[in-house]
Amino acid sequence: MAQVSSAGRSVFSFMSLPSSSRINALGGSNVSLSDGDISMGLCNPALLHENSHMNLQFNYSYFLPGTMFGSVLYGHNFGRSSIEKPIEGEPDKPNYFAVGMHYLDYGRMEYADMNGNLTGGSFGARDVLIDVMYARQLSPLFKVGVSLKPVFSIYESYSSFAIGADVGGHFQTPDSTFQMGLVLANIGWQLKGFYSHEGGSNHEMLPLNLQLGLTYRVKHAPLRFHLQIHNMQTWYLNYEWTSLDKSPTTGDILSHNIKWYDMLFRHTIWSFEIVPKSEAFYIAISYNHRRRAELQLSDQRSLAGFAIGAGVKIKQARIGFAMSQLTKSNFSYQLGLTLDINSLMR
Repeated sequence: MAQVSSAGRSVFSFMSLPSSSRINALGGSNVSLSDGDISMGLCNPALLHENSHMNLQFNYSYFLPGTMFGSVLYGHNFGRSSIEKPIEGEPDKPNYFAVGMHYLDYGRMEYADMNGNLTGGSFGARDVLIDVMYARQLSPLFKVGVSLKPVFSIYESYSSFAIGADVGGHFQTPDSTFQMGLVLANIGWQLKGFYSHEGGSNHEMLPLNLQLGLTYRVKHAPLRFHLQIHNMQTWYLNYEWTSLDKSPTTGDILSHNIKWYDMLFRHTIWSFEIVPKSEAFYIAISYNHRRRAELQLSDQRSLAGFAIGAGVKIKQARIGFAMSQLTKSNFSYQLGLTLDINSLMR
């Protein structure tokens, strides 16, 4: 299979793939934008919004021939208890809940021996993630959120199960021109490993990711800018094992041929959107330097690292599309459909 950006560091690396067309268009992650798009809660549960109530969203992605990647999400908000007094400017239903399921099916693969000779028969491989999210509006300007994420993988006769969690917060100014988000994502480990050793089942960590996001909207222009800083818990992000602080065999400190400013830039995702005040549509362009560094081809021009996307609201539905390069040789295309069930039932 072609190399996928962000792979190679931990089990369940598919959790780092963008689960919606909006997230893909914004460079693969955004932990600061809270505007009612339910899928933003996948990056930071604190981004769930009062407008995500009774929203049903479907996403489908095409990455490689034979593979299928998709998700389905549903949001539901509920109100405060009768003994709590409402705060001016706070919604009547300050508790935001959402649940989602994501799957990645790698398709059918044929059995072969160590020399690559086909031996007959085929097998499948797939990953499944369930995401249960909750956010609470603590004040008109501040929210917190948590999510619980059971993860399942089955590769031929090998299987694994893990539990993960996200913890995040979100702040915005009264006019929403500035938003900031912070999240510690994928806290957890395998409860059942893919293989066992003398000490029992081998347990590995999930792809932990500490992220900080900043969003700024220009007051008198339909422009919104985003800066995301990801993997703040570690400095080295190059793909190969030599990016580790120490050699896995000798324990010696390894030399690094990547310049410090290049490594710093790999921790960032830059994006901007054209969004009118009505938010009836959006056009997004982003640049992810880590993707660029890992996926660009040395012998030909490549758009690795760049992503574009657009979305439009048509009555009670929102449709989104994104295109990016997530493998060495192919573009990925992502479609999203969000239905406002509450409006459709009126």
